[in-house]
Amino acid sequence: MTHVEDELNSQPECWRRAAAQAGAHGPVLPAPGERVAVVGCGTSYFMAQAVAALREEAGQGETDAFAASEFPHRRAYDHVVALTRSGTTTEVLDLLGGLRGRVRTTAVTADPGTPVMSLADGTAVLDYADERSVVQTRFATTALTLLRAHLGLHTGAVEEDARTALATPLPEGLVDCRQFTFLGRGWSVGLACEAGLKMREAAQSWTEAYPAMEYRHGPISITTRGTATWMFGTAPDGLARQVRDTGGLWVEGILDPLAELVRAQRLAVAVAAARGLDPDRPRHLTRSVVLAP
Repeated sequence: MTHVEDELNSQPECWRRAAAQAGAHGPVLPAPGERVAVVGCGTSYFMAQAVAALREEAGQGETDAFAASEFPHRRAYDHVVALTRSGTTTEVLDLLGGLRGRVRTTAVTADPGTPVMSLADGTAVLDYADERSVVQTRFATTALTLLRAHLGLHTGAVEEDARTALATPLPEGLVDCRQFTFLGRGWSVGLACEAGLKMREAAQSWTEAYPAMEYRHGPISITTRGTATWMFGTAPDGLARQVRDTGGLWVEGILDPLAELVRAQRLAVAVAAARGLDPDRPRHLTRSVVLAP
């Protein structure tokens, strides 16, 4: 078993622990009414998008998501939350250093022995969700679970859905598809983007991701036999039929969207195996992007 398989299989237990610790971490996480920015790089940026949408939908306050390198310094925020598995990513460290003394900051990380611990005003360490694989799975979803639980939006049913996602066979013919499109709505748009990234990283696949209603505005033109379109959450009316009419494979989102992401992680590993690739060692990638001065 690869590291990424072992790590993605451990997600239900990681989520349970994160949800149980949400109260303890509450003092360093955003309070209701604060204007918040959530930042990250790569996978963490897509989790930031999901968190921002969830928090606004919950009525907790205006919340934006940015890639750490694209943070708008002219905007005023009460609190900036950085998601960083390694705690060493250059763009995140540069941003937190630049915000010191100006804006309250919190880092959610997996490694308490890294520079981010001294740069952020507060930290939430999820060391039990750290990973050996370059490809992120459980840290990203566990960080999202912590913040989702902090908002009062996580239940044990999500963990049960994750167990179902791990135990249920993938749809027939899915691994053989040559192109994959992931769709979301609201907070699941970020999850759809992350599913596409997992397929690119682990399996070198041609993937795309969109808000579901945007799919009709051009992207559906690539859909045909041998392609798959996977919905995270409830699909817009008529979209499943339109995809099937093209000859493409439609994958219904039957579980909580975060559990659907677990299914997509499994697909990435399965496609990598079918193509003779090592999902633990994606080409051109390292565990953390650390730039020379």
